[in-house]
Amino acid sequence: MAILEVGCCGAYCKTCPELIDKHCKGCKIGYADGTRDIAKAKCKMKVCCIQKGLNACADCKSFPRCETIQNFHNKKSYKYKKYKESSEFIRERGYKAFLKLADTWTRAYGKLR
Repeated sequence: MAILEVGCCGAYCKTCPELIDKHCKGCKIGYADGTRDIAKAKCKMKVCCIQKGLNACADCKSFPRCETIQNFHNKKSYKYKKYKESSEFIRERGYKAFLKLADTWTRAYGKLR
């Protein structure tokens, strides 16, 4: 079962108004039940993650070497750095520890330590 609160990239989606209002067209909604077709998705990260059956890219053995996720995380914006930190935290400590901290956030990223 997919952990919908965490995006493939490491973003914490539970704070997103679109997800809360059930209007989310994000990276995971609709693929498991077939209401959306992964073959039509444009995001390489999402396609890879879903086709491999992963909750997030953090679960992938290739994460440290994956050009797609590393290029995404290395974009010049604070939020991408925070998504990378979230992914690395999940890899080190797991979803339970991540969600315990993230459930206190008001946006897609926050403090992890």
